[in-house]
Amino acid sequence: MTTQQFHQVYKQNSVSTASPGELTLMLYNGCLKFLTKAKQAMSEENVQERNRNLQKAQRIIQELMVTLNQKYEVAKQMMVMYEYMNRRLIEANIKNDISIVEEVEGFVIEFRDTWEEVIRLTRQKQFKGDQV
Repeated sequence: MTTQQFHQVYKQNSVSTASPGELTLMLYNGCLKFLTKAKQAMSEENVQERNRNLQKAQRIIQELMVTLNQKYEVAKQMMVMYEYMNRRLIEANIKNDISIVEEVEGFVIEFRDTWEEVIRLTRQKQFKGDQV
């Protein structure tokens, strides 16, 4: 097995064995990766790469929107933010504006960091519950 094949199998196993919380974290990290690539493409004036990576980031945000459980108030508030971020990425693509990408990137980092903390606290609580 080549290194690339091994890496692909590892990635597939990571996704298939991840909890819903870990999958959400993977989505945030993937979005950040594509935003970084989009900013790089913008600085290199590579319109095709900019467009490709901004659209990938938008698809991840759209996936995050689909996963929201709308019976909770916080999900409704998150939906508004995701819609805003999606619109801003469209605007960034049209205007070739790296500052808009950085704005969205800031929100994604905040959400990702918050989500990491939720996962950590949940695991900590589960671990303590297992010991009782």
